[in-house]
Amino acid sequence: MPRSVLTAIEEGCWDYEPGEVQEEDYRSTEALPGSEEKLKMLAQRLGEGLPLWHPDDRRSVDDSEAALQ
Repeated sequence: MPRSVLTAIEEGCWDYEPGEVQEEDYRSTEALPGSEEKLKMLAQRLGEGLPLWHPDDRRSVDDSEAALQ
């Protein structure tokens, strides 16, 4: 069984779905969307077989509740 989407693609497993991961089992990031830091975090998550998005990741420059609406 592949451990990440990247491994699955390399193995030709096109219908691979990673297992469910609880949000407390991986960390969120305050990195700005589109920043090099955020892209590195997404690449790291992908390589580790984690979900790309964490519910507590920063979503905008002004990450106030109003900005999320």
